[in-house]
This record gives sequence, structure tokens and C-alpha cells, in this order.
Amino acid sequence: MRRGPCYNYKMKLILGIDEVGRGPWAGPLVIGACALKPRFDESGNSVESEKWQEKLADSKKLTAKKREELNEEIQEKAVSFGLGWVPANELDEIGLSEALKLAARRAVAEIKIEPTEIIIDGTQNFLKGTEHEEKVTVLKKADDKIKEVSAASIIAKVARDNYMVELAKKYPEYGFEKHVGYGTAKHKAALEAHGPCPEHRFSFRPVAGRADARRKNISTTAIGRKAEGIVAKELTRRGHKILARNYKTKFYEIDIISATKDHIYFTEVKYRKTKNYGDPLEFVDKEKMTFAAELFMKTLAKKLPGKTMPSPILAAASVLGEDFTLENWLELES
Repeated sequence: MRRGPCYNYKMKLILGIDEVGRGPWAGPLVIGACALKPRFDESGNSVESEKWQEKLADSKKLTAKKREELNEEIQEKAVSFGLGWVPANELDEIGLSEALKLAARRAVAEIKIEPTEIIIDGTQNFLKGTEHEEKVTVLKKADDKIKEVSAASIIAKVARDNYMVELAKKYPEYGFEKHVGYGTAKHKAALEAHGPCPEHRFSFRPVAGRADARRKNISTTAIGRKAEGIVAKELTRRGHKILARNYKTKFYEIDIISATKDHIYFTEVKYRKTKNYGDPLEFVDKEKMTFAAELFMKTLAKKLPGKTMPSPILAAASVLGEDFTLENWLELES
């Protein structure tokens, strides 16, 4: 980590601190700390500042290109700077409030000068309880008023954004390079489609909700697949050849397609823990099954031109209980 050149000024030396990434659903929390060449002496009198510092502003008000340019100048010309990182899994473990304190401490640990004053953007003193506590001033909108805090916000923003762009290469389905982890509509849609990845913050409600739903869906799918396996095994024992499992059409999915010498069977498998809510076979949708079966037969006929097709028969199987007992397999009336 480069910290910039270290000077021993007798003037008033301000260390600015700002955070980036408090609210996103994914990615790390990053706090920047930065000290610039002083603009005030020990008496509070203004001294000539470096011209480039006048370009500094709240990182959110700057374009990405401008932030990148200023980030380079800050790293080259600042008295000292540092970044404090708290990854998503650590944030989940200790909570957001403690993560802010930890990130601030990590950022300040990168600073190798002794500041006269520390200004933190916002209303919370992240350094309370440390040796730096008495030097801290908290100030709303400091990232737009105090150049050191502006610089801190810029280096933190650039570092975190670049991290999220790299993360997008590992998890391209989430679009991290565009929303950098924040809760946009596209991010929500990706969560619903794919569930969370390891870089998501599971302690945040939107992510936790999708994680629970995904776990439930995976559990339900696993149970269904197990029941289908029981039925497929029994059909094989009866002399059926399994042609397909989970055959999908646009509107329906056939669980098992099997064939004997004279027929092709399309079997829908229903599982229930108990019969308290009715016989599982009562929930078979014959109309949709028929549509899917006809589509399969048309596809098969194209693959085997001139060959006589076996008769298609709809069937259903009922699997019950925690021991997955095959209660019934029967042909459905046409």
C-alpha cells in the first residue's frame, strides 16, 4: 500500500476520513484516510495551497474519469493516505456499526504522520475509544467542504469501484461492474435468478431473503429429484427404458419419459409427506402433460423418419412419507 511522501510539517495538519460502501448488498466496506499539504498554519491563518487540491470534491459529484485522474494525483502528491477494508463476510460477522469502526482503524493505521486534527464525514466518530478520539471532529457533508475528506472519499470510491469491476469477472451474472453492489432493479433480478454469491452481505435483509428462498427452492428440488429417482428405478425394474428425465417444454415439464416395446410412457411424479392435503395424484395436470407429450412425439418422429411410433400413454406416480415410499404408479385415463 503506497502512503505518499511523509513530511514533518509544523503547520495545522488535517487527516480526512470518509467511507464508501455502507449500503450496498455486496462487496466490501472501504474507508479512506488522507492528509494533504496544509492550507493553514498553527494559528489558523491561510497559506498558499497546491492548485490541484482545488479540483477535489465529493466523489459522488465527480465523473468516473475525473475520480481516476484525481486518485492518481492524490496518491502522488498527498502527504499520506491509506485505505481500510472490511470484506462482506467480516461485515456480516461483526455488523455494520463495528465494521465502520474497524475499517477506520485500519485506514488510520496506514497513515505514518501525526495529524493535528481528524475530520470524519458524517455524524459518527469511528475512532471513539482510540488514542485519536480527542482529535476527531465529525462534520456533515465534509466530503464536499474539506479537501482532505474529499480526497479520502475519492481514493476509497476508486479503490472499491475497481474491486467490484474485477469481481464482475468472477461473477458476471450479477452486473457488479455497473451497480458496484448497490440494490438496483437489475441487481435484485440477478439475485432472484441466481441467489447470492460469497461476496454478498447475508446480514442485509434483501440478500438474506433471497438466500432463504434459494435454500428452500434447492431443498424442494432435491426432494422432487429423489422421488423421481425412486419411480425411475421401479420403472426400470418393470422393463422400461428411461428415455428422458425432466423433459422441459415452454409451459410444462415431464418428470420421466420411458419406453417399453409397445408404448412410450410420460410419467408425472408427485411427492407428499402425508395425505393430509389430498392424494398427490389429484394435482396432476393432464392437459399440460398431453401438450408436452405430443411435442416430444413430434420431435421423436422427426429424428426417426419412416419409423412407426409407439403409442403414448400418460401416467402418474405417488411417492409418500419421509422414507419415500412408492405408493402407486398408474396409467391415466385419456
